[in-house]
Amino acid sequence: MLETSVRLLRLLSLLQVRREWSGSELATRLEVTTRTVRNDIERLRIMGYEVESFTGPAGGYRLGAGTSLPPLVLDDDEAVAVALGLRAAAAGSITGIEETSLRALAKLERTLPSRLRHRVDALRSATASAPGVGGRVDADVLTAVAAAVHGHEQLRFDYAGHDGESSVRRTEPHQLVYTGRRWYLLAWDLDRDDWRTFRADRVRPRIPTGPRFTPRPPPGGDAVAHVLSGVGSRAYREQARVRLDAPIEVVRDKITALGGLVTELEDGSCLLQTGGDSWHDLAGYLGSLGVPFEVLDPPELRDHLRSLAERYLAAAG
Repeated sequence: MLETSVRLLRLLSLLQVRREWSGSELATRLEVTTRTVRNDIERLRIMGYEVESFTGPAGGYRLGAGTSLPPLVLDDDEAVAVALGLRAAAAGSITGIEETSLRALAKLERTLPSRLRHRVDALRSATASAPGVGGRVDADVLTAVAAAVHGHEQLRFDYAGHDGESSVRRTEPHQLVYTGRRWYLLAWDLDRDDWRTFRADRVRPRIPTGPRFTPRPPPGGDAVAHVLSGVGSRAYREQARVRLDAPIEVVRDKITALGGLVTELEDGSCLLQTGGDSWHDLAGYLGSLGVPFEVLDPPELRDHLRSLAERYLAAAG
């Protein structure tokens, strides 16, 4: 009985790491006959696993999705990754899943062997998370928006703008983008006939969704880059284009997704599209990068830098 249980776990682990296996391949890996493999497959089905059979020269099996969630088999690294992911989710930017994440984490940690609990505890005690500064999104909102994106269905929602005024938007939702700080929805606004980026924590979907649509190509061919460009520059009151005299490998290490959009130029330098709440804040940010730079526009930023240079020279005597 013990050998059969161990063999079932090994069989389940094999089915999880590769999409399809022939009966002879499984028999070779488990060192049993193909008849024993067939019997073990039936046992897994009785336990709730949806194991599909497929025809072919040798025939075979694949693990499908069933109607209920059966037990999962995780290796050491997978178990640690899931535990850390659940802990991060419990303190993350999505509301409504904290308690669920903690319950799942408690179940997992009770089953971890001591060697893995020590690894999880070590990582937990050695790290800390800063309080989130972005808007927290309700899990139901993300689920509803994601379903509309996946199904290519028009989405109507109430949206609270920067000024607090609410409006009803009719959109073709394209993609949800997480910047590490906030969730954003990139969508084609049907009433404004243009692309718009919406903060997901300000979206309140209206159900049911609208008719299906044919997805448009994202602006510039890259939805993430478009959203980051807006978050890093257009979201600020003052915007600027700056040439950084440094290779892109150096610049990328200095500029986060919220710092602006960086593109490589033909001469080996970089173009930074960024912004700030004031010219003074923007000048300080550019100086903190520690690389030579040239302001391409606007002239107001160049004038502010000249004024700062004169003050600094006077302060230096």
